[in-house]
Amino acid sequence: MAGSWLLGEGWGVPGRRPTALLAGVRDEGAGDTGAGTATSLEELRRLADTDGLEVADAVVQNRTRPDPATFLGSGKVDELAALAERTGADVVIADGELSPGQIRNLEERVGVRVVDRSALILDIFAEHARTGEGRLQVELAQIAYQLPRLRGDGRSLSRVGGGRTAGGAGMGVRGPGEMRLETQRRRLRQRATRLRRNAAELARRRERTRNRRARNQVPSVSITGYTNAGKSALLNRLTGADAQVQDVLFATLDPTVRRLNAGGLTFTVTDTVGFVRHLPHQLVDAFRSTLEEVSGSDLALHVVDASAPDALDQITTVHGVLHEIGAGDVPELLVLNKIDVAPPEWVDCLCRAHPQAVPVSALTGAGTAELRTTLVEELRRR
Repeated sequence: MAGSWLLGEGWGVPGRRPTALLAGVRDEGAGDTGAGTATSLEELRRLADTDGLEVADAVVQNRTRPDPATFLGSGKVDELAALAERTGADVVIADGELSPGQIRNLEERVGVRVVDRSALILDIFAEHARTGEGRLQVELAQIAYQLPRLRGDGRSLSRVGGGRTAGGAGMGVRGPGEMRLETQRRRLRQRATRLRRNAAELARRRERTRNRRARNQVPSVSITGYTNAGKSALLNRLTGADAQVQDVLFATLDPTVRRLNAGGLTFTVTDTVGFVRHLPHQLVDAFRSTLEEVSGSDLALHVVDASAPDALDQITTVHGVLHEIGAGDVPELLVLNKIDVAPPEWVDCLCRAHPQAVPVSALTGAGTAELRTTLVEELRRR
């Protein structure tokens, strides 16, 4: 359920899901015919649903780039404001990253809370984090997102005081608002410093574990891929694990490590957090020690949802994040999952584009025996 971090303090109507409107910009000049924007908005809709929001409608504008002041043009902002009033929307979610100024201007014009794609993803991560390490990493990412967006609300947070407001100190001195904002910033920075120290210790512990496995000559395989591609289901199918499996985005945040013995070879298999378009850089930084499970592995098992219309784009997105965390050179084995529900022609197209890929179904078990054999062959060769 979307919480106060996303919707603001004081929100809450028992028995009712918050209502959201989506806002996007389609760049015709960049060759976007509409399919890319539609796919991105559908993903944003699924993200909102995962966070417990009810999406009422969406507004899309054709322009070469987002408006620097309000993201959408003036006419579309008026249309969005009328739509928010008609639907009783509680929040507007922009399909992109908004600057603090854009958020402030949109909220003034539309009259409801405005957040961006990054804030929505951070809220989902906060909801799904279960372990202490996961919660620590999410809080670090939230603080990194919040710091440049802190602002005062109302006259009590005026930034400049004078005369009686300043206790007779004269014009141009700091007002109570600036003091409160600075206090908030200082507390957040102090909290972030403590969290970074704890995260560094957890990273060292994780590194010692990886080094111990390397000394014992235990090969490691990391399962990576787009969110909701079926990574946890595949881990369960291969190793008999009991990792949580849900048809929602970002169901798994905390790594799950299991041993697998196949073909006379024992190795570890690690399930890692999934990726998504425009993954907030704050999350990449905060989860870097977790994501480095991939860069420190002997083989990356890249799971692709073969039933997704944009499967090829998802592969490109995952490769981009892997390069960002320094795992771009890790040997990769592509796995085309969900062949039980994917149209056969889609699977054939993906196999032609990636001839070395292994088609499987984690749900039915089809192709998993061949996958185990291929895994052993790849690890022995390396």
